[in-house]
Amino acid sequence: MKTLRKIRKNAKALSPVVASIILIAVTVAVSIAVAAWMGALTVGFMGSSSLTITETVFTEGTPGSIAVHVKNTGTNDVTIAAIKVNNNAIPDTDFSAVGSLTLASGGEEDVTITMNIANGNPYKIDLYDGSGQVVGSYQATAH
Repeated sequence: MKTLRKIRKNAKALSPVVASIILIAVTVAVSIAVAAWMGALTVGFMGSSSLTITETVFTEGTPGSIAVHVKNTGTNDVTIAAIKVNNNAIPDTDFSAVGSLTLASGGEEDVTITMNIANGNPYKIDLYDGSGQVVGSYQATAH
């Protein structure tokens, strides 16, 4: 019986400070793991909006035109809401599509922009979606 009492007397538990630090460290590690896992899930659900201009054809003149072939390379449907050429907004009445300005994922469309074109000038074309974000950009020189 005496030896049992000695063992109990000598047995030491973790101090409350060390136990608290261990609990906090475990909690932080688990929360980081859960946050990383949830972040990976939301990226898959959000998708992306991206348009690629694959070809441009310039028709010189006043008014001239720029015919652009656009492909939706993102995972979401994209509607072309606005176009800027050389940072100048093109009025809605001066751009049109053969079909629709809404492109499904993987879809392609020909868009015509009516404006004054001068041979040899560079043109930077920016395509915007309904939220005002650039979803496609392209730079070419008229020839």
